[in-house]
Amino acid sequence: MHPQPASYFVSTSIPYVNGRPHIGHAMEYVITDALARAQRLCGADVWFQTGTDDNSLKNVQAAEREGLPVRTLVDRNADIFRALAERLAISYAGFIRTSADPGHATGVHKLWQACAARGDIYRSTYRGLYCVGCEQFYTEAELEDGLCPEHRTPPEVIEEENYFFRLSRYAEPLARLIASDQLRVWPAGRKNEVLSFIRGGLADLSISRSQARAHGWGIPVPGDPGQVIYVWYDALANYITALDYANEGPRYRRYWAENPNRVHVIGKGILRFHAVYWPAFLLSAGVPLPTTILVHGYLTVEGRKIGKSLGNAIDPLELAQAYGSDALRYFLLRHTPAAEDSDFSRTRLELAYNSELADQLGNLLSRTVSMVVKYCGGVVPRAGSLDAAAQRLADLGAALPARVHDAIERLALHEALAAIWELIGSANKYVVEAAPWTLAKAAAAGNGAAGARLATALYTLIEVLRLAAVYCEPFIPAAAARIAEQLGLAEEWRSGARGWGGTAPGACVRPGPALFPKKCGDSK
Repeated sequence: MHPQPASYFVSTSIPYVNGRPHIGHAMEYVITDALARAQRLCGADVWFQTGTDDNSLKNVQAAEREGLPVRTLVDRNADIFRALAERLAISYAGFIRTSADPGHATGVHKLWQACAARGDIYRSTYRGLYCVGCEQFYTEAELEDGLCPEHRTPPEVIEEENYFFRLSRYAEPLARLIASDQLRVWPAGRKNEVLSFIRGGLADLSISRSQARAHGWGIPVPGDPGQVIYVWYDALANYITALDYANEGPRYRRYWAENPNRVHVIGKGILRFHAVYWPAFLLSAGVPLPTTILVHGYLTVEGRKIGKSLGNAIDPLELAQAYGSDALRYFLLRHTPAAEDSDFSRTRLELAYNSELADQLGNLLSRTVSMVVKYCGGVVPRAGSLDAAAQRLADLGAALPARVHDAIERLALHEALAAIWELIGSANKYVVEAAPWTLAKAAAAGNGAAGARLATALYTLIEVLRLAAVYCEPFIPAAAARIAEQLGLAEEWRSGARGWGGTAPGACVRPGPALFPKKCGDSK
């Protein structure tokens, strides 16, 4: 009997559906997908969770502006987010809709009742400054020139009777868990930010809204239909309600309760909700906490945060149509380091497409396969002894698995791709140095040594491309599969040999269309 593979849970945050997705959403999708695919390559049993946050006042207001029923708007926009995930080959296992999935409301009620049974929920009157865009109360000190620091809009003054969660009770245990990395917040700067916020004192948190202010949209508070559960309490619960927390079924046990790898991928603007509020709710309810919270920076355009409300959103579906999903994935993973803010431009995307994908990877595949067809009848030859140039390339290839694994473990996905492209760049230089065309001419004239060197050179290049296919799969999966197809790799190429020398001599290559046809500005 084979042992069950290790479990790994990873999730994106779930976005509001008050508008279409922008490229920042695409970035979070592909970061999370790369992690999920990398874990699968290592043999893990992965549950990748994503979805949409439907129960927001922002969604209600967007529907009112368009003159639509709220249900119509959230269904339409959620479908667009799902279409983006599918267009980008996001390999999710579950896609939750918080207004539509029947187990979600039941699970949210269960979480609420568990916190209430602990004595952590009470009713009180509250007056505060509320930003609808953030769905969050702010203190005067947290505003910038009287404006919400995220949306640059003045908050509303709200006064009403709500239910509150005793967040203040959990300051010490939260600080201890985060400081010790039992709840790992990455990168370190975000960890320090959370600890500073906690040590500044935690006030109890309003976790409901009146039905009138919620416009009747959302999940009612158990036993009090006049109140709606605060959208963040509702939304954060999706990570476990999607796993059937309500019934504590086998999926919940496998991927959450008994799983040592519970990972959230989020943007820095919602760090407080995920690293303070969510763990506190779970502590109160007696539910295991996430083990890791990975916090990515923002994409900006001309130095400004991208956002639907700011009017500078870039449509990732249009970019994927123009350049292909793999090209967009590659750019976001290679040229926007996850821990940092990065500026997006179409010019940079097109430059990366042409110089790195088309000229380096695509050209290497095309030249290599063509030479194997021309000089070896399309059959991968057996390598002989390696000369110094081939040995340098083989050494670089042999080091690749550990370099990629180490970079992914450090969540430096851009460094993993840089290591792969170092091998690809070195292989392109090796083509010039080895000059297979010259060796083929000499071999045809009867030079046996030249024939042996030709076989070694072509095998070496094929092996570089095989490793590129395997280790590119988490990042550019469609292109990786096309490389494998042209190399004639066996069906199990993803789970085959990871180190140098895994290509089987005698395989038949299959020339195909250009992996990344050059773009000449016509895509704009």
